[in-house]
Amino acid sequence: MSVHLALNVRKLIRIKATRTLSAIGSIGILLLGVAYFPGVAADAEKSTPVKIAVFDFELEDVTPASSLLAKTTSSAATMEKVSSEARRVLAQSGRYSLIDVSKVNPKPVTEKSLRNCDGCETGIALQLGAEQSLIGVVRRVTQTDYYLLIQIRDSRSGKILNQQEANFAGGDDGWASGVRMLIKHQILASATAPDSP
Repeated sequence: MSVHLALNVRKLIRIKATRTLSAIGSIGILLLGVAYFPGVAADAEKSTPVKIAVFDFELEDVTPASSLLAKTTSSAATMEKVSSEARRVLAQSGRYSLIDVSKVNPKPVTEKSLRNCDGCETGIALQLGAEQSLIGVVRRVTQTDYYLLIQIRDSRSGKILNQQEANFAGGDDGWASGVRMLIKHQILASATAPDSP
């Protein structure tokens, strides 16, 4: 009888140990889930695309030819390609959701002078429902040398969030490529860089 009692006690101990381990395992999984889900929610919040109003790029032609002829030496079609490429790259990144600016008609937009209005584009972007605004300028200094400037501002505060500038060599047929490079390697790269302490 004592052997039978000893076996029953061992079974009971095993059952209690198994139940205890199951309970500990369940609690561990529950705690892990609670710790993990806020991170998932934060990641989901981070991955929500930012609504951005990308205004048409503007041309500042300071070439000697432009001065001599008293008119720009680049076409509107070239500038449209530049603007379209910027929008395409930003949208494809998944970080931005483009807000349509095609029907906007305040004077600085229609006259392509947003670069001179000290951040007035942010108010326009805010009215459109955008969280951020982007303006870009192609500054042509010679027929084969140009600078690109891209500036992103917070629509509510007007604060400059990102500003990048680069010098490129090449004719106006390469401007869209220059914009793509500047956005991919500067704008998007700096958006993913960790904040400095």
